[in-house]
Amino acid sequence: MAITNPIKKRIQALKSEYDTLRKGKESLLVILDEAAVPESVYNSNAIENSTLTLKETEKILLDMEVSRDVSLREVYEAKNLAQVFSYIRNKSQETEINKEVILLLHQMLIGGISDNIAGRFRKVGEYVRVGTHVAPAPEQVERMIEGILVEYTSNLSVYFLDKIAKFHLDFEITHPFCDGNGRIGRVLSCFQLQRLGFPMIIIRNREKKDYYKSFGDYRDSKNTKTMEKVLALALTESLHKRIAYLKGEKIITLADYTKKHGKSASALLNAARRQNISAFREKGVWKISEKFKLEIGK
Repeated sequence: MAITNPIKKRIQALKSEYDTLRKGKESLLVILDEAAVPESVYNSNAIENSTLTLKETEKILLDMEVSRDVSLREVYEAKNLAQVFSYIRNKSQETEINKEVILLLHQMLIGGISDNIAGRFRKVGEYVRVGTHVAPAPEQVERMIEGILVEYTSNLSVYFLDKIAKFHLDFEITHPFCDGNGRIGRVLSCFQLQRLGFPMIIIRNREKKDYYKSFGDYRDSKNTKTMEKVLALALTESLHKRIAYLKGEKIITLADYTKKHGKSASALLNAARRQNISAFREKGVWKISEKFKLEIGK
């Protein structure tokens, strides 16, 4: 099931406002993107069971010491993924997504960690399993990747988020690499969004239950609805954050907003999670513009 028309209209309205406000403020958007890198890295690695906390990730990216012994692999995973996120910001404006870009991003991600598998697809004898899902045979990988790339770039009639959701599902089901598939897949979703003029998104570790469910739904019944919802919520939140900053408004925590206006904390938190209000997260804390006016019935 494709994303509903009301959601499409809402995203389009936010995109129009974002495009209007961003004129002449590219430096602010760069700062916002750079500030979000540690959170992007932390969440994507946490989904893959990294033990690093957000604070530890921030310290590692600043070349600061952390208060416990962490594996060298996790340090490299954090630094490499941060480099990938920084790289795609400009690269997405230069070229459409293609096989060469995917392999380069994988080389950047896995290089220095597992050089023997970095920057290449699985080859003969390299089988992988994710839970109960056994990925396609290595001999099929390159053909399947080429197929999903062709489908993504040639199907111009499908709504962009529906296309990105299906691409992500197909990419992860194919599992083209020996390692790093999930992180590269989420990076590619950001690449595709930026290519279309949208900001990057964060698929958060806290919401990985729905994220994981989307793959089961797709494998079992070719249902893309769950992934579409995950992406739509993440994109709406990303737009809400940037619009608030581009307006130059004072930003406060949602908890402070509820106290100031005498609103129900649980009701506003639920509305934030559903993105029915213009709230967004920074370092896991829900925030909102101080000037936000809650509509009756919200």
